[in-house]
Formats: sequence, C-alpha cells, structure tokens
Amino acid sequence: MDRQLKGITENYRERMQRLSLFDPLFRLENKREKDKKNQPIDYFGYGLLTLLFFFENMLIRNKKTSIQDLAEYFYELNQGEYSLTLEGYEKVARTVVETFRPPSGKRNEKVFYNWETREHESVHYSILKADRADINTNTQYYKLDEQGLELVFATKEYFTEFQLSINQLVLRKQLEKGEFVGALRQIDEMHIDVESLRNRMTVVKHEIQRNIISDETYDRYKQMVEDINTRLTRENEEFSELHTFVKETKNRLAYDMNSEKDRKAYELILQIDQELGEVHHNHTMLLKESIDLKTTALNAAQEALYYVGIDSFNFKQEITAALVSKPLPLVASKQLIEPFLNIEQSETWSPLVIFSEQRIETQDGGERTTDFDDFSDEVLQELENAKVRKLFRDIMNLVLMVMQGKEEITLKEVIEHILEADLDWLNRRIFYQFWYVMHQRSPIAYEKTENRNESLFEEVLELIKHQYSFIEVEELQEIINVTERFSIQNMTMRLKVGEENGL
Repeated sequence: MDRQLKGITENYRERMQRLSLFDPLFRLENKREKDKKNQPIDYFGYGLLTLLFFFENMLIRNKKTSIQDLAEYFYELNQGEYSLTLEGYEKVARTVVETFRPPSGKRNEKVFYNWETREHESVHYSILKADRADINTNTQYYKLDEQGLELVFATKEYFTEFQLSINQLVLRKQLEKGEFVGALRQIDEMHIDVESLRNRMTVVKHEIQRNIISDETYDRYKQMVEDINTRLTRENEEFSELHTFVKETKNRLAYDMNSEKDRKAYELILQIDQELGEVHHNHTMLLKESIDLKTTALNAAQEALYYVGIDSFNFKQEITAALVSKPLPLVASKQLIEPFLNIEQSETWSPLVIFSEQRIETQDGGERTTDFDDFSDEVLQELENAKVRKLFRDIMNLVLMVMQGKEEITLKEVIEHILEADLDWLNRRIFYQFWYVMHQRSPIAYEKTENRNESLFEEVLELIKHQYSFIEVEELQEIINVTERFSIQNMTMRLKVGEENGL
C-alpha cells in the first residue's frame, strides 16, 4: 500500500467519537410519532432546539433548567405549527432529554470496528447531565455536558480548541463597528468557552495521573500540555489588547456624550469593560493552572514512571549476583554500588541570618522583635519593599470588602469595621503608614508606579485595575483617636475611572 494512504486510518477512534455525537439526533429523526392532525413531529429539529435552549441558558447563567421549562419553550415557539398541547410538548421534551441522557444514568455508547487497530471498540459520550434538583417540587434540572457543548460548537463549523480565539476576533470586530449589544453576548459565550477549557484541563490532568506508563505516553501528554499552554498564552495576550481597546473606546465616549444614544453606548461599554475583566480574570487563573499542570503534574507523572521502574528493578539479580558470582576489581565494584549510596550532606550557616528579625527579651519577661530598617544592600531593600507591598495589598483587600462595591469610603468607616470584626490592624504601624503614604501620593495610578514610592502600591492597583483607573485620598477635618498609641486624621478614599489632571 502507498505510504501516503496509510495515514487515512490515523486517529480513527477520535474521529468516530466526534461523529457519534450526532447519533442521538438521528435516533430522534427515526421516531414516527404524530400530532393530533396526523402530522409527523420533527423530533430531529426539536433535538437541535433542545441543545440551543440549554446552551442559551448557560449563556445567561440560569442554573435551573428543567424538562417543564423546555416544554414551555416548545409550546411558545410552536405558534400553531403542530397541533400539540402543553402536555404533549412535555412528552416531546421528555423524549428528547431521555434520548440525550438515558434514564438509567449511563452514558450513550457506540460500538464500531476500528480500522486502525483492527479491533471492535466502543466510545462513550454524554450530551446532557443532571445538574441539581428541587426536592420540594420534585424537579430535576439539567445542563449541557462537555460533549454537548462540542456538539453545539460543531454546528458553527469550527474546532472547539479555537472557539475562544475566534470569539476574541469576533469581539474585536464588533467593538470596532460599535455593536456593543452583540459584544456583550460574545463575552457571555467566552465565559462558557473558558469553563469548557477548565473542564478539559481537568480531564487531561486526571489522564496524566493514571495513564502515563511509558516514556512515549509521557512525551505525548507533555506535547499536549505544551500546546494548551501556548494557546492560553496567546489568548491571554489577545485579552490584554482587547482591554486596551475597550479602555480607549471608553475614554473616547466619556468626552463625547451629546445625545441619549451616546450615553447608552457609554453605559454598554462600561458593562463590557466589567464583563471582559471578569472573563479575563478567569482565563488568567486557567493559564496559571496550565503552568502548574505543565510543571507539577508532569513532573509527578515522570517521578511515578521512575518509581515504577524502581519497583520492577530486581536488586538481587542486577547487583548482588553481579558482585558475588564473579570477582570484580575494586574500582568496578565501587562504581557498581555507588548509585545506591547516600548523597553527601553538610550543614552550613549563612551570614545573612544576622539581618533577620531579632528576638529581644525585656525586663518584664516579655518578648519583642526588632528588624533592621536601614539596609545598604539593594537586594535586601527590595525584599523589604516586597514585604510592604504584600501588607498594603492585604489592607486594600480589607478596604474593598468594607466598601462592598461602592466607589467611596472614609477611614472612620474602615476603623469601625475593624473594631467590630476584632482584627489586629489597629495596633500595627503599617496600617497608618498605608493611609499616610496614600494621602501623600494621591492620586495614584498605573502611569506613576515607575516611581519607587508608587511601586509600593503595585499590588494594591492590581486589585482594582479591571474597574478603576486610579485612587484618590482626601483628608477631612476630624481627628480619630484610634488607640492609646495611635491617632490619625480622617480621610476619604475614592476609586475613579478615567483620566485625572496632573497624572
């Protein structure tokens, strides 16, 4: 046989599994039920409508979709096309759902002859899966399974792997044309794409943990993980460019709101900015998971493969017999057993220990710690700055929690919340330094973080960057006596969007 023709049967199983997703639709097409006017019911069409119905509910994040909801949708959509009552459509909906998800709870199965392996094999797939249930009303809710999403995406004539990238391109075109309503829907689809990618990565992680039994299998999964990581990195870069484009569009619309249409467009672009920030955050977490998968999971699998080899290693036959059965030179014997000897270990002491926190005991028996603030070494100074940045981020997290979505808050409100929650921030100098430096450097924005003082707020600004452009702190007249040791002037913190004079 010509070598070029041998590739025809390659990946035959994967291709057959994709084709099998359409089997439930064709089983529905073979049904011969009729309505009251003896007209054949289009079960094939209702099967596709069912997929689109559950997909639309995923877009709007409706997690309670039952057979009764599907039947009501069919009934409203009918408009006299078929002579069926609501009860009749409930029967149709139940038939379709049971075809996509058998009542036994088992996944659908297709048996076929694999021309690549020359064996009879079977593949399993699940279009719908049970989500949650309402015990009081005895109602079961459903949602699309991973293969169900693949079937929906297959009707759009592009591969699932590139679904998110394609949606990013479509979103950019919609933003360029000013189609903001369509852009919001596109972002909703991107939410589902990211969740689908997360589920697929979970499956890959489980397969890595239980299927790597040889170097060839390890190399195959390693390449798969690297492809996933590369694609996610490319998509993350596109998200950053989309954020920049949305920010520029938002700033342009903010200065040009002369009509009701312009104001509505500005409201839509604000919503797009928020929704895009959310999906970008989820995608960034997914990218971090892919990096962990690339390092931790693959390394663990490689170590497991190594220990499998160790378990199958016969020490008596490979080592003992070789030493005892025939005389060996001393050098050869040493080289033979050297891999099984312990690695040389030694304890060392680093002079940098003197720069760590010092425990000093006072006369009353108590202990306090003192650290050295005046570092001459730039590396040690950067370590101290990193510590301050982390503390500032923790304080900002607390402030955002107290604000609960508002754009303005006073220092007094934050202090009252800390007292109610019985937290220890009020006895720490860093809390007051945070507000003092914020007021001194206000307003603080990304463009100014190159300055050494503003760089302390890098992690603070990371917490708000998807919603706001800068932080402004303004002093008030009131003096707050917080503790016996600390007093501070009340201040107002505002989170703002847009550009500020002087930035």
